[in-house]
This record gives sequence, structure tokens and C-alpha cells, in this order.
Amino acid sequence: MIELPEALARAEELDKTLTGKTVEKVYSPTSPHKFCWFNGDPDSYDGRMSGKKVEGAAGFGIFVELQFSDDISLCFNDGVNARLFAPTDSIPVKYQLRMDFTDGWTLLFTVAMYGGIICFEHTYDNEYFMKSKEGLSPLEDGFNEAYFHTLLESVKPNVSAKAFLATEQRIPGLGNGVLQDILFKARIHPKKKTGKLTEEEAARLFRSVKEVLTEMSRLGGRDTEKDIWGNPGNYHTILSKNTYKHKCPVCGGDIVKAAYLGGSVYYCPECQPLD
Repeated sequence: MIELPEALARAEELDKTLTGKTVEKVYSPTSPHKFCWFNGDPDSYDGRMSGKKVEGAAGFGIFVELQFSDDISLCFNDGVNARLFAPTDSIPVKYQLRMDFTDGWTLLFTVAMYGGIICFEHTYDNEYFMKSKEGLSPLEDGFNEAYFHTLLESVKPNVSAKAFLATEQRIPGLGNGVLQDILFKARIHPKKKTGKLTEEEAARLFRSVKEVLTEMSRLGGRDTEKDIWGNPGNYHTILSKNTYKHKCPVCGGDIVKAAYLGGSVYYCPECQPLD
């Protein structure tokens, strides 16, 4: 799933490889997905984007935005996978959107669970898009400890650490995926109520948000996600679907996987006590 480190990494990859290329044709889905959302009929995307030149790409929050000439943009989010194919590569026959360029390169979009592939002009009037684009990124200097405390004070004391960090996009791009290592590094249980956080725990949580997201972004995203060439990110997750069957790297105890608030959480009961 695209979270802040992946949004930044995918944008950088697309900016370096596609800027200056011109769209030749856009193909509609060959494998319709009921949880893939478009802005209007995807059959209209060819007429809207053909002949447009890629002017750049940007990543913010949970979105990647490709910017074209004539103020046309294409953004994608969540479970959308973007793959770039060279002219000599074999192109998969199943996809949710295909974009061919005049020099023979192809950008393919597929959706795993759910996500949007949105073509728009000027602006996209969507709550999560605007929160991602206009919200204060945790990687910015302005996202300091004082600002973090205002976020903590904005929620009810019975809100859990996971709900505080990963819902409503209070912190743009911080979702259930990057959450796991943030809480582990901060030694905080996902279900711990924010109202019960000590001053020291709140400070640890703030530092962990900044440090973990910075490192994930520096390394091109997590190893649970893939870049536009199909390679995993270089940040090796501590707690994830890849590692939860391993022992805790700190205490050697078992890692717990549990369903909580619409997704799986991973934690070490010894290093992240609930009380």
C-alpha cells in the first residue's frame, strides 16, 4: 500500500524516467476491478491524456501525482501498483490502466485490494487528496514536538495509539503499514490510549514518527512494497507480514499478529506493554 515513503519514492522514480515523454495512447481496463475508482469513465482517459507531455511527478501523503502539459494530472493512491516497461519488455495483458508513450515505453497500473487512478484538470476535489497535499508533512521542519502535542490534544483520551496515528490522515501518509515500526521503536502498544501516554512516551512517539519515516523515505520505501521496476524497497521492516513469524529482535520473544481497527497490527508484548 502507498504510504508516505512510497509516495515520495514512486514520484521520484517517475519524475526521473518519464519527464519529457509524450503520451501516445491510454488503454482502458482489461481486467475491471470493482474497488478501483476513476474520475469519470476510464474510456475517456485516452482522449484526455493522449498527446500530453509529462512535466513531472510529485508525492505527498498517500498520493503520487503525474503532471502533464495543459494542466492535466493523473494521481493514484492506496493499493495501486505502477510498473514501467521498456519497449523490449513483454507487457502483461491484465491491468486497470495502460499508458503508452511515443518512445515505446509503457506505464501499467494494477490494483491489489483497492485504490484510485484519477485523471483530472487543475485540481481534484477529494478530502484525502487535499489532506495529503495541503497537510503538514511529518518530514517538514514545522512538524515539531509542539505541533505533535497539538495533534495529541485534538483527540479524545480514549483514542488508541494506532487510531491516533493512522486514521483520518492527521499525519499525511502515515498509515497502518509504517505504523508498525513507529510504535515498535517508540515501545508503545497499538491499543494504548493516548490519554495514558506519559510525557516521556509522547516524546518517544514523536521522535519515532520523524526518525522512522525519514529512514523509510531515504531508503526508497519498505521492503513490503515494490518500485516501478518491480523491486522491493530498501527499508527492511522490523514488524510486517514479512517478519512477524520471527522472534523480536530486541528481547527474543514472540511477535503477536492481531486484527485491530480494520487491519493487522504486529507488536512485541514484552517490548510494547499495554499497561
